[in-house]
Amino acid sequence: QLQLVESGGGLVQPGESLKLSCTADVFTLAYYAVGWFRQAPGKEREAVSCITTSGSYTNYAESVKVRFFSSRDNAENTVLLRMNSLKPEDNAVYYCAAGVDCGSDSSDFDYWGQGTQVTVSS
Repeated sequence: QLQLVESGGGLVQPGESLKLSCTADVFTLAYYAVGWFRQAPGKEREAVSCITTSGSYTNYAESVKVRFFSSRDNAENTVLLRMNSLKPEDNAVYYCAAGVDCGSDSSDFDYWGQGTQVTVSS
């Protein structure tokens, strides 16, 4: 089973930043668009951002625009999600997923990680 691995989650205070990483051990992430999703307790999973294979195009949910930035280093087989000015409403488990192209629905992505917890609390 091809799987992604997320890292970088943790506990921060409102206004602080975190950087999440997504890597793949057994396949080349550079061939895939990579999306970030999050799921808060009691809520449905929602799309946060997506970056195309070349990194030339990214999209973001309205709730995270100008605060979150996705980038990729294909030589390192890694995609990053930099999260600035974090808010309590950003509390969630964050997942990265790989697919043929960027899509807003989780069904557009074939491979998933196990998720990393982000907690924003004072």
